Amino acid sequence: MSEPRERLKTANAKKKPESAFPRRGRPKVMADEMQRALIVECAGRLLVKKGYGRTTTDDIAARCRISKQTLYRLFPNKPAVFAAVIDAHRQSMLALPGDYDAQPLDTALESIFKIDISTRANKERIAIVFAVMAEAPQFPELQRIVRKYGIDASRAELANWLAMQQKRGRIVVDDVDSAASVLMDMIFSRIFKPGLGVNLPTPAELQTHIRRCVSIFLHGVVPQPT
Repeated sequence: MSEPRERLKTANAKKKPESAFPRRGRPKVMADEMQRALIVECAGRLLVKKGYGRTTTDDIAARCRISKQTLYRLFPNKPAVFAAVIDAHRQSMLALPGDYDAQPLDTALESIFKIDISTRANKERIAIVFAVMAEAPQFPELQRIVRKYGIDASRAELANWLAMQQKRGRIVVDDVDSAASVLMDMIFSRIFKPGLGVNLPTPAELQTHIRRCVSIFLHGVVPQPT
């Protein structure tokens, strides 16, 4: 009886420990940052397709293929999700913050207002604006979201950039906040006309319009001394 037992001990000693073999189990959970980005992307598409009022947290979770528990762990409620959507969308309207110190003022402002945006990207950003404009009057929370994370935040970033240029002696304005509002109104009024919906310019028209607005903003309309 002792000989078989010795052979069994020898065989067991030659076996690899259990930890040496790869374990199969559930795949690694997606990082929170990646999940947040996925939720924002899916919610943005639902905003365009269904609108703010008709989109539910169930819709968002289903579109992202995540549980509602995961959704609520990252966002406390539906308005918080769409606040993140508008916050991300702001980057498609103004390329700020950014480093434009090496560029001339006109080129820097043209870059900030995304003069070279692709036709597809322009359509996507305008689609979100159209969806918001259509429903904001019905939903006060959506109005507050757009104001805080869209319009006001964009103006503050542009005003901060203008203030930096003024500190460097490149421009002179009495009120950077007002100047930022004026420039944004000049450029975006060509694309978004209140009461008339969204007017989609061609890429060439958009570039011409941005250059014209930047030139008027920086130099005015009176003849410049030679």
